[in-house]
Amino acid sequence: MRSVTNFLGGFAVGALIGAGIMLLLTPYSGEELRGRVQSEAARIQSEVKQAAEDRRAELEEQLSALRQPRSADSAL
Repeated sequence: MRSVTNFLGGFAVGALIGAGIMLLLTPYSGEELRGRVQSEAARIQSEVKQAAEDRRAELEEQLSALRQPRSADSAL
């Protein structure tokens, strides 16, 4: 258990150091970087929302097909 805790602690510290270095070395200003991050997050959110809507429509179509009574010919 202790090794898992040590690993997670090291991982968190490494992630923080990496994020700090990335922010210091980025070629964009803070305002431009925030704008890019926000627009990318909005794009990803839109894509996920569209994929969820497509999947929901597909599942509803399958559900309605399963709810239809079977004919005698299709049972064989």
